[in-house]
Order: sequence, then C-alpha cells, then structure tokens
Amino acid sequence: MPRWKALPEGLDPEISEFTSQLRGLVDRSGLSIAAVSDRTGYSKTSWERYLNGRLLAPKGAIVALAEVTGTHQGHLTTMWELAERAWSRSEMRHDMTMEAIRISQARSALGEFSQNPVGGSGRPGGAAGTGGPGGSEDRPAGATTDFGALRGPGAPSVPQQRGPGAPPRPGGPSPAGPAPAEGRQRGRRRMTVFVASVVGAALVVAAAVLLTDIGGDSGERTVAESPSPSPSSSAPELPAGVKCGGDACTGKDPEEMGCGGEFVETVASATVGTALIEVRYSKTCSTAWARITNAAVGDEVRITAGGETNGQTGEVETATNAYTPMVAAPDSAGAKACATLASGETGCTPVR
Repeated sequence: MPRWKALPEGLDPEISEFTSQLRGLVDRSGLSIAAVSDRTGYSKTSWERYLNGRLLAPKGAIVALAEVTGTHQGHLTTMWELAERAWSRSEMRHDMTMEAIRISQARSALGEFSQNPVGGSGRPGGAAGTGGPGGSEDRPAGATTDFGALRGPGAPSVPQQRGPGAPPRPGGPSPAGPAPAEGRQRGRRRMTVFVASVVGAALVVAAAVLLTDIGGDSGERTVAESPSPSPSSSAPELPAGVKCGGDACTGKDPEEMGCGGEFVETVASATVGTALIEVRYSKTCSTAWARITNAAVGDEVRITAGGETNGQTGEVETATNAYTPMVAAPDSAGAKACATLASGETGCTPVR
C-alpha cells in the first residue's frame, strides 16, 4: 500500500510540486509522520493535511522541518513562498467564480422580473387601446368628448372635438388638429412611454434590492457587513497566515490557526516525573497553550490563564507528546501549565 495519498485534483502545480518536495524530505529522513510531529512541535493531524495537499503548511512548520531533516532552510522557504502565492491565487480564483455565479443569478432574477412587469400581462390594465373602461376603443367613430364637463364647473371653455363630416361651428374657425385616429395613436404612444418609465424605475429598484441581498452573502473575504470600528478600538492587523487573535482563538488548534512556529515562545517549564511540560505563549495571537513531551499514553496536560475556569486540556493518546487548545491571554504572566500523569503524579509550572 503506498504511503502517500494522491494529491487533490485541480491542485495548483506550484503547490503540488512543493507538497511533493515535502514528502520527499520526510521519505529521505526515514521518519514517520508521528516522529515528524514530535520533533517539530506541530500536530500529527496538521502534518497529514500539509503532506496531502489539503492545507498549506505555515512558514514555522517549514522552518522546523528543515531543521529536523537537515535541509537548507533558505531553499525550502523560497519554495514555500512560491507555493503560498499560488495558494492565494487559487483562493482568489475561487472567490471570483463565486462572485460570477452570484451575478448570473441576479441577472436571471432581473430577467424573470422584466418579462412580467405589470400584473402578469404585456400591457397595463386600463391603458389606451386595451378596450378597458375609459379606453378610446369604447367610443364609436365620430363620438365627441365634453371636456368642459370633465374639467368641472367654472373651468374655461374648451372647444369640443367633432366627428368627421360635421359642419364648422357658426362664425368659428375651421376645425384644426389631427384626425381622431391620429389622436388615439398619440395617446397610445404617450401611455407607452409612461408605462416604460414606470417599469424602468421598478427594475432599477429591484436590481438594487437583489444585488444588496446577494452582496451580503459574500462572506469571509470581500465585504464587511458591519461598520468599521473607530481607530481607537480597532484590533491590530494580524500577519499573513495568522487566522485569529485573543478570545477568537480560545479552544482552537494553535498550529492550524497559524499561532505557532515563529510566533510562539516557551515562557515557563517544569518536569513532572519523566515528562516535560511547557507554557507556550504567542504575543501575536495573544494566546497561551500547554505542551507535554517525553510523556506516556494517558498523561494529561492543562493550560489556564486568569483562573481555572479559563482552561483547556490535552491528552497523550498514541505518541509521546501532546498540546492543548489555546486560551486567550493578553500577556504570559498568569499562564500556567499543569500535568496529571497516568501514574498519578502531578505538577505545574511556576506562575510568573
């Protein structure tokens, strides 16, 4: 049975080549993934993801692997930088694809709306030429309209329209203006322009509503849904690869969140039996976690910061080391690691 799984289809060639190089380093070193995890301080689960192309290894993991395998650190980090750019491009392409899908959905929705703009018919009810109440087609040819009656009492007199063939009014000028058929055509054109204006305005409003709703679903990387905080309360910008800070990191894996590697240091340690326990602190992430090495299966390690209620526990299951999830810690002063060994022996690091 082959040691490595096939890399995911569609993986960027730069990432694929970098992952293959990492696999080659591990193969030549003769180390198992568990041994690589023990010597680098990154979890076995994380290394399985790195070596199977499902997650790009953080720079700290690459530096640690170079030290463990005796590889030139500069060459390996150069390849990592190329892979990191390719990973970012892949994420950008994915975001653009999702944006194109959302725009296509919006256009389809607008197209359905424009096909049935008013009441489910191509012509508005009661418009000129529809035969509805008050429409021009209800009047027989030659009928007249009393505009004086329509304008109400006291309105200035308006000449009546007279049917074809009617004699001119005595002493008055000859009738002028378009024939009744031309008047109906002009009325229809005016109504058509009016309806088109109303439908156009409705389409603009619908487009604004749809695009606003769709844009709100873009999620993680493109549009912020809440107002930007004031400069006095804004959180510090995290370095590339670091995915959380402070309370947002509580309960999460420090390696997967990018808080390990070059962003962590050991601030306290103690020996309990044959096991070594350490307080690992990341100023960048404002978090702390505990690590236990040279341990036995069943040994436990716990990290606390600011009280026992704010703690996380890790257990040694198959290897000789383990580490806890993170707890928020604005500084390392109150962080404490404690171990409970399977033999019953206990101990803690000193609190600074």
